[in-house]
Amino acid sequence: MSTTDTTPMIHEDNLPGHESTLEPKPDWKPRYPGSGRLAGKVALITGADSGIGRAVAALYAREGADIAILYLCEHDDAEATRQIVEEEGRRAITIAGDIGDETFCRRAVAGTIDAFGRIDILVNNAGEQHPDEEVQDISEAQLRRTFQTNIFGMFFLTQAVRPHLKRGAAIINCTSVTMYKGSKALLDYSSTKGAITAFTRSLSENLVGDGIRVNAVAPGPIWTPLNPSGGASPEKIATFGQNTPMGRAGQPNEVAPSFLFLACEDSSYMSGQVLHPNGGTIVGS
Repeated sequence: MSTTDTTPMIHEDNLPGHESTLEPKPDWKPRYPGSGRLAGKVALITGADSGIGRAVAALYAREGADIAILYLCEHDDAEATRQIVEEEGRRAITIAGDIGDETFCRRAVAGTIDAFGRIDILVNNAGEQHPDEEVQDISEAQLRRTFQTNIFGMFFLTQAVRPHLKRGAAIINCTSVTMYKGSKALLDYSSTKGAITAFTRSLSENLVGDGIRVNAVAPGPIWTPLNPSGGASPEKIATFGQNTPMGRAGQPNEVAPSFLFLACEDSSYMSGQVLHPNGGTIVGS
């Protein structure tokens, strides 16, 4: 299945970015053999065409899950992720569209159910950012768009998926280290990540009685198309991640295992929690 349901917003930067043109290439490959921890499961992953989303799709597939790849308009990257999943022996579909559109989210969920008959795991990973040094430089259109993608999209997809989630299902949201330590140049983005963390904790309280666990992952600086395509200067890209205790940026396949842990039975006694693959930065929980 492949559908194109929206024309993406044109930004002053280069978003959405393409992993196919990024150098050096992010490392998405799983680091170890699978052990069947997601055997028979179906995962719907937003932003699965590249970056963290691709690494999660690859690892989930290796662990036995079929994957619905949701993405905006990067068809080449999405096709590459589909091939990665299929090379792991699992099924994959690609669905293109804007998660900020409630109607698209309902259609994407319906398409996943049509293809696989079930949804066991929802990974709300897709997001966008637009650096601005001054708060007055953030336009109303940008502010609305960032919230529309980063937090409204999570609500819309969760609402659409909820009727299909059974006891034992899992929802994993992608927040950020910027929610905990702030970011002077990512004011609107960081604000959405704070909302995502609150959404995660509140949704956990809402669903835990039905046997559905909701958790989150808060990555630090990870090398993905979001960073060079999101308006960061060449100087910032050259030192990206060097301010972490580990002194480097992380790779997507260093984040994906956190998403796997929260999706499988290894984390059966965890809900409403946040994991922090961030290069050693100590933050409040």
